Amino acid sequence: MPNSVFVQRRQQLIAALQPGSVALLSAAAEQSRSRDTEYPFRQHSDFWYYTGFNEPDALLIIANRSDMPAVQLLCREKDPAQEVWHGRRLGPAAAAEYLHLQAAPLSERNSILQQAINGSTAVYMHLTENSALLAQVTALMQQLKQREKRGDIAPVQLIDLAPVTAEKRLIKDQTEIAIMRRAGQISAEAHIRAMQLCRPGRYEYQLEAEILHHFALNGARYPAYNSIVGSGDNGCILHYTDNNSELTAGDLVLIDAGCELQGYAADISRTFPVSGTFSKAQAELYQLVLDAQYAACSAVKPGSNFAKVTAAAEQVLTEGLLGLGILQGELEQLIADKACKQYFIHGIGHWLGLDVHDVGAYKVAGPDGEMAEQPFVPGMVLTIEPGLYIPAGSPTDQCWWDLAVRIEDNLLVTADGHDNLTTAVPKEIEAIEQLMAAADAGK
Repeated sequence: MPNSVFVQRRQQLIAALQPGSVALLSAAAEQSRSRDTEYPFRQHSDFWYYTGFNEPDALLIIANRSDMPAVQLLCREKDPAQEVWHGRRLGPAAAAEYLHLQAAPLSERNSILQQAINGSTAVYMHLTENSALLAQVTALMQQLKQREKRGDIAPVQLIDLAPVTAEKRLIKDQTEIAIMRRAGQISAEAHIRAMQLCRPGRYEYQLEAEILHHFALNGARYPAYNSIVGSGDNGCILHYTDNNSELTAGDLVLIDAGCELQGYAADISRTFPVSGTFSKAQAELYQLVLDAQYAACSAVKPGSNFAKVTAAAEQVLTEGLLGLGILQGELEQLIADKACKQYFIHGIGHWLGLDVHDVGAYKVAGPDGEMAEQPFVPGMVLTIEPGLYIPAGSPTDQCWWDLAVRIEDNLLVTADGHDNLTTAVPKEIEAIEQLMAAADAGK
């Protein structure tokens, strides 16, 4: 991603701040996994959004004040002794050159932070994250208030920075869209690979390994979230990540997996038969979910919203469940009662971006001040993921028990509708069966 993108984002944030105020944003900290080991470092999404800087413990100070630098980055100093053990550091001098901002050593944090707060009308920061920084800022504000007779000026407001940034992150620019399109392509190819290599007798974690291998082989070293590979009744567990069961002939396997590329997430779900061929009951339930997904996707366009998308999917699901005998009653009443939610137990989708469940409001204040659905506008990226889950013991014919189907794609809202970023992985029954049959023939 070109550095000019980060510079522009910082300029946009400065313009959004109250005159005379500052914004503080902390980098993520390294997290211990076990004794003397850490989890792979993952930068705080907002910090990455404004800097592209991928080191821990840094602090970004952005000011809408004429008496101090507009942007300051406080980061770790160069340290050969530490770097030989733990990896290279950019250091303040190189950070200033490469990131096009003013930088200083992290050791000067306390004095620079006090200078930034003193005289500011307000301080923007994440109020529900990084309690240490919040405690430090609150203490400094109290100290400044006690020294007002000496000319110090304490800010009068603490303002949450999260919704300010969330509004900006909700609309993706062309650089972000290009990255997310590539993340979708890589993830789609990984799902195809899992379909091709699926065989009875293999294990869920072996399909997961193939998916992660394909991610890394194509430049996406990490998944965007813990991959779900749930076969048989495991598919009825929405966030199943044990992935340790043997794949059994006659079962379905539900895979929910997406890569992270340059910080941006893909999020795809596909369901397919372990043996390569859907049974009659499996095919009927699968086609119903697919029809609901097509209906929901058709509703994704400028001016629409998640409520309309949900209604489109629920209409199809309710009609289909009634037709299959899984629900009983009058259609209109079943729709009004949202009876399909007994088996469609999650939402229709979510925003997608630097986080797999990305930031952004789902409801906004309307012209009359009342909260209303956030309308879709070009540049938004979201998932559409209807699903049906019928665990054993459900009040249905036993032919439906332990069936779980979820189909999920990533959609970019465009000026005239939407663009499916993950359409490359098959989801039609015939296409899935043909793909798996060809793979089986060539093994």
